[in-house]
Amino acid sequence: MADEQAEVPDSTAVRVALWRAMHVQIDAPPHVFEDEVGLRLAAPDEGWRQRPDMDPHGTSGFRAAIVGRARFIEDLVAEQCGLGVAQYVVLGAGLDTFTQRRPESAARLRVFEIDQPGTQDWKRRRLVELGLGVPDSLRLVPVDFEAGADWWERLAAAGFDADRPAVVVCAGVSMYLTHDANVANLRRLAGLAPGSTLAMTFMLPAELIDAADRPAIDAIRPRAKAAGTPFRSFYTPKEILALARDAGFAQARHVPGTALAARYFADRTDGLRPSTGEDILVATT
Repeated sequence: MADEQAEVPDSTAVRVALWRAMHVQIDAPPHVFEDEVGLRLAAPDEGWRQRPDMDPHGTSGFRAAIVGRARFIEDLVAEQCGLGVAQYVVLGAGLDTFTQRRPESAARLRVFEIDQPGTQDWKRRRLVELGLGVPDSLRLVPVDFEAGADWWERLAAAGFDADRPAVVVCAGVSMYLTHDANVANLRRLAGLAPGSTLAMTFMLPAELIDAADRPAIDAIRPRAKAAGTPFRSFYTPKEILALARDAGFAQARHVPGTALAARYFADRTDGLRPSTGEDILVATT
């Protein structure tokens, strides 16, 4: 299993990286988010844009949602960095490329990327192969979630200072975890130093997703299950806010996907709009 994981990263992480690159390559400027480094890391076959999940029209809503949430997250990180926060944690980092794309910002932060050991080994190797390297400010933290490893302990061992505030991002992860695992993570994160911020995406129940987007979501679910990453958790905004407050966060707010559409896509003339289905929880200690 470890050898297989080391050969390729999670298919979902690769898909996200390719959609981010497609936005730059096929959507009209101005681009909401620019990232082709993930494409270089993934190094897919030449015909990757002909894959069914890369259909430029059929998956445009997902592509827009992915770049919209990425832009929101990095705007939030920049805001927190400006307030003096110097630690940035990415849970389920996948092919995150913040350090490579924004070296000046990353140099002012200590960035901790947490993911499966195989993914982290693969990513370290690819960064070296591409000549990008792994700067001291970037800590690739391997955690074997399947074996029950404690990510908090591994984070501390990698140099995270629990007494200093941090911005923590968990994007595209909560829907794959059980409810109990999500609750446990929220409780742990609510114990971060005062002044810390969490941004976590969550999947909405089917009845809260626009009717036009439901067929695409329904088509993705069996593929996710077949890939070994079935959707397990869905929350209404009211439920996720209650979970955050019960976990101990001082404040919590809901950022709907429609707000990202209004913020980042309102002036576009090409019709590109994010699909509904995934919203964001922003909670502070």
